[in-house]
This record gives sequence, C-alpha cells and structure tokens, in this order.
Amino acid sequence: MDEQIVIEATIEDIIYQNEENGYTVCTIDYEGEEISCVGEMLGVYAGEDVRIIGSWTTHHIYGKQLKVEMFERSMPKTVQGMEKYLASGVIKGIGAKTAKKIVKHFGLDTFRMIEEEPLVLAQISGISEKKAQEIGEVFHAQYELRRAMLFLQDYGITPTYAVKIYKHYKERTSEIIKNTPYRLVEDIFGIGFKKADEIAYKVGIAKEDPHRIKAGTTYILSNFSANGHTYMDYVENALIELSLHKQLIIKNYNDITCVFLAYLYYSEQGVARKLIDLASLYEKQSSLDIEKELIETEKDLHIELVEEQREAVRHVLSHGVTVITGGPGTGKTTTINAILHMLGKAGEEVLLAAPTGRAAKRMSEATGIEAQTLHRLLEINYMREDSNKQMFSKNEENPLEADVIIVDEMSMVDVTLMHALLKAVVEGQRLVLIGDADQLPSVGAGNVLKDIIKSQRVPVVRLMQIFRQATQSAIIMNAHRINKGEYPIANEEGTDFFFMKRSVQEEVKDTIIELITKRLPKYQGFDSLRDIQILAPMRKGLVGVWELNRVVQAALNPHHHLKPEKEYRGSIFREGDKVMQIKNNYNTPWKVYSGIGMPIDEGVGIFNGDCGLITRINDETELITVTFDDQKVVEYEFNQLDELELAYAVTIHKSQGSEYPAVIIPIHSGPPMLLNRNLLYTAITRAKKLVVAVGLKETIERMVDNNKEIERYSSLAVHLTQLY
Repeated sequence: MDEQIVIEATIEDIIYQNEENGYTVCTIDYEGEEISCVGEMLGVYAGEDVRIIGSWTTHHIYGKQLKVEMFERSMPKTVQGMEKYLASGVIKGIGAKTAKKIVKHFGLDTFRMIEEEPLVLAQISGISEKKAQEIGEVFHAQYELRRAMLFLQDYGITPTYAVKIYKHYKERTSEIIKNTPYRLVEDIFGIGFKKADEIAYKVGIAKEDPHRIKAGTTYILSNFSANGHTYMDYVENALIELSLHKQLIIKNYNDITCVFLAYLYYSEQGVARKLIDLASLYEKQSSLDIEKELIETEKDLHIELVEEQREAVRHVLSHGVTVITGGPGTGKTTTINAILHMLGKAGEEVLLAAPTGRAAKRMSEATGIEAQTLHRLLEINYMREDSNKQMFSKNEENPLEADVIIVDEMSMVDVTLMHALLKAVVEGQRLVLIGDADQLPSVGAGNVLKDIIKSQRVPVVRLMQIFRQATQSAIIMNAHRINKGEYPIANEEGTDFFFMKRSVQEEVKDTIIELITKRLPKYQGFDSLRDIQILAPMRKGLVGVWELNRVVQAALNPHHHLKPEKEYRGSIFREGDKVMQIKNNYNTPWKVYSGIGMPIDEGVGIFNGDCGLITRINDETELITVTFDDQKVVEYEFNQLDELELAYAVTIHKSQGSEYPAVIIPIHSGPPMLLNRNLLYTAITRAKKLVVAVGLKETIERMVDNNKEIERYSSLAVHLTQLY
C-alpha cells in the first residue's frame, strides 16, 4: 500500500473536471513546485486553498501524480487568490478583467460583499444590478456546494459518494443526512444499509429510531430472500428458545416488552434487593448525640457546615444506605471529612473506595485515609484462563469487614460491579454512595446512581449550595451554568476559563499544538506531559483523539534514533509516550517499587482508563514497561499492545473520575448525539486550574442547548420500586 501523505496548497489550474462524478485533474503550487493532482474533487476552482490527503502514483504517460483520496477546501485568503478564483470561470460572466476590477475595489472584503451584499457589485463599471444579483446567487450556490462537501466528509463519506449524494439532494443534503440518512439506501446506488447505518450513528440517529428499524428489517429480509425465502420467523423463535434456556429474560414493564441478557437482569434485581435490605433492616446502634457531635466536629476541623451538609451527616449516622450527590464546589469533600471525623470518634471502622485508581488516589489525598479501587477492595481473583471475567474473593461467604463503606464517583460504577460490591456487604453495615448525578453514566451497562436517585426508595441528600471560594472559579461557575442550560462565560480578566475561536478544524489542531507545547507551559508553568490533558468529544476526524494523539506525539515526543519505539497496527509507541489502558484486564500483574528499586507492593488487574508513561521498550525481550499514575509498573509483551493507546488526547468518556490541572477541549463539529450538555459538563469538571476550549462558539452553544442524553435502558429503578 502506498504511503499516505498530507499536502496543503493552492490550486493553480484546472486541467479537466467531470461535472457528473467530480473527477478532476488539476495542478497545485506546493513549496514552489507545480504538482499534478487527480481524483474526485467536485466543485474546486483555481485559486482555492486545499488540504489534500493522498498518495504518489506514476502515470505511464503523464509521470508523477498525486492521487487524491480525501480533500478539504477553503476560500482564498489573499487578493491574488480571490482574483484567480473569480477569473477561473466559477461565476459565468466574470472574466479576468472584471475579476481584477472587483478585487481591486473591495480588497479582502470581496467574498464577504458578494455573499452578503451582492448588489454593491453594481458600483463596478460593466456590472448591472441584475448581473450583480445573479453573481451573488451563483456564488451562494458554490458556497452551498463547498459546505455540503465538507459536511459529508466530516461524516466519513468518501468523495465518490459525496458527489453522488450532493448531485441528488443539492441544497437539501445536510438536512436529509441529519434527519433521514436511511433514504440513501434507496436513493444512492452503491450505499447499502450498513453504510447508511454508520452515517446515522455519526449524526446521532438513535438505535431505536423507527426509520432505522424499518431499514434494518428490509435489509435482513432482502438478504434472506436471496436464499429464496419470502418470509422469516427466526427472531421470535430464537427469543423463545433463549428464554427457555434462561439465557434471556423477557419482562413487560409499562406495556413495553423488555429483553435482558440474564446476568444483567439478575444483577439489577440483586442490587435492588440488597439496597432495600440494607436500607430497611438497619437499626441504629450508636448512642451518639449527633447534634452535639456536629458542633464539636466543626470546631475540631475548623469548618462551618451548611444545613444540607449537616443533613448528609445525620443520614449517614442513622441510615443503612445514603446517597450524597452534588456538583463541583458544593462541599462534598468537606462533608465526607466531617462524616469520617464523627465515625472515627465513635470508634467505627470505615472503608473508602472508588471505581478507578486515580479516583481512589484523589479520595485518599482529600481525606487523609487510604482509599482503594473497588476491584482491590473486593480482592479480584487472578484467573489465567479468562482475563475478561471478573471474580472476587469478597462475597456473601467472605464479606467486607467494616462498619461503614463509602464509595466515591458512583456515576462511574456499572451494575455488575455494584452487584459484586453489594454481595460483600451484610445487613447492619452502612453504605454511603457519593457522586455527581449530572456526570456521564458508567462505561459498562446500567445507570446505577441515577436509577437509585430516580427510585426515591433510598435517602438522597443533594448538596446545592456553591461555596464562596468555589464562586471565584469560572470553571465551577460555568459548570453550573451549563447544567442550568446557560452559556459559559469565558476570557474575563483573571479567569481560569478561556475560549479561542477557530473556524477551521486545521486551525483548531494547530492552536492545540501551540497551547500544549508553548503557551500553557509559559503561562502558568504547566508540564506539557503531566499537567495538560486534551479531552475530545470524538475519536475520529481532524480534531478527534486519533489525529490529535498523532500530532501531539510528534510535537512532544518526536522520533529520535536513540529513542526506542515499536510500531503496532499503525500506531507508534515510543519511550516517554503517555498511554492509556483501554480494556479491563483482571489478569495483568503489577508491582510498585520503592525509590531504590525494591518491590514494596504487588497485585493483579489493570483497568480501562488507567494512564501512565512508557518508561522502557526492550526489543530483545519484546517488552514495553509502563509506569501508571498510581506508580503501578506493568510489563506488556509486544503482542499485548492492543490493550494500549496513546493518551495525549482521550475521549471525554474516558476521562471520567479523573482530574487534571489543565484541560484543552476541541469543540468544532460532530454528531448531535455526542455533542450534548452532559458531555460538555463532564469535560469542564475534569479541570482543576484551567480550561481552554478551542473551536466554534456556536457548537458550544448547541451543546448547552442539547439536553438530550443518550437514553439508557435500565430497570434498577423499576426493581427498587417494586421490591420496596
């Protein structure tokens, strides 16, 4: 396969262009050299600036050429380019002389005037008002074509199909792709259900959308008919058979037939039953005078609790299960410390836990008491035969030994992990669940925290008051604004929240490189590698995780002949790279070493989202050593590298439970199902000292306006309600 290259250049001349399929032969000026380009480039004209992704080929007659695979275009930004563009024949009736007059008269405002106020062209001799109006209309049509082609390429549609789609739908292209992409199956030859389904996912069409179900049904039946059948009944029969063998559970809730994988149904049911038992069967044992101890605790800790914090403390000391939820700056940490202080004075034993290593580390730092990951708390087993199956030593027969178990970052806990935790908790023990219900839900199945709150069957204390110190942070105040549907305020004097407008994705990318390599290290001394994290809404695209990791790696940790590196499936891992574990591996051994290199701790289990640095690549032993943020050291064989990826940029979903001194968020364009309020809120609340959003203000506003979260089908709230 030819090596792919990226070139940014200006189109000098159009040699040939097929209006039907967009096939184009043109020349570009690239670093002073004239290069021939061939490929589908519908609607390009001389003078336009283009970014071309392609590969070199050699034609048997014309010699060396650049074969265009993808391209992006932007209007000329110089008067010379504007003149060449207008003189290229893009607008009928404007030749070289007229183009020269127009550009001489309006200068760099030429295109804006033609687009917004075309009648002013009548000021040019030889152009009537009627002609000026016609020029404006043609120019607008060309603008629509450019916008449609860029829009289609944003969703991974190749130039070949982009041309077909635009030719068919014209100015309705964006509307149809966003709202009814399954029309492509019937309207555009060569696009089948699978491709239309990919596009539908990217633009945010829900999986249960009626158009998708109809198109998918037709697709399945069409494939089935290839074998001569006129109907099929496999689905219903398969459901019945799986249900009889207890692999599926079929239930009817509110006249909706719900089909569960059996283990998930029993996990939700088990969580509900145990929560009800812990909450309803708990009998207060302590004779502690809570009100008196609250006053003493405030004196001891030099704090002043507000009423809702006091209410949280009262509930924990007198209930079997308590949920404490609140956004940033509402005093969750202070509340936890007050609870721990009072429990300590009462002589009660407490266990602290969180879903991830980083969240547990933050909890330890905030409380001064050791916190563990839930997996370690429950003593995950070492299983050579199946590294994807989690089993725990702590369970009904070997429960946790404590009076109170406190779990932070509950929004990240999925239903299977919650079920495992509750198996190891016995009646009489108290459970405290702490989290921000407005964060993104868990990566795994379930909607545990929100379902518990929704059920109204467990005491819930909401911390609402934003404390004075927190009000000085624009990060915290903007997080609450976003949550209420208000637009964030940026760039004020002394702020910790900045927005940098960049209209073109390439500019977004370039700005991020400048921020992470120069501006932020210079601004507040941030360490480019350890302090700054890029959080992107998506994985694909010019400002997606994959591309940003590539360019940031090149900027921060470039290739050097003395620096070992390993290429694996198109990715390059290099000593010094920032990496992330991307799957749960309960089987992976790790060690923690002292400052003199002696092992002081060891265990098994590295989890999805754990981040670290590559500290060694050994070609002889074929091992890569990674030191994770919590100082766990893991050795990966080269054939295990599918478990790692670069982490200079990570998705917002992967950042859950983490905090970073500085966060950079590229916000440009993408599917509505991804660009919502919940995602923006989560990204902003990951930052401790600084947020820099780079991109389009209108996209930020669309995210704030889009309060539709991706719906999760879960039944924990139903079970809690029915069992109560």
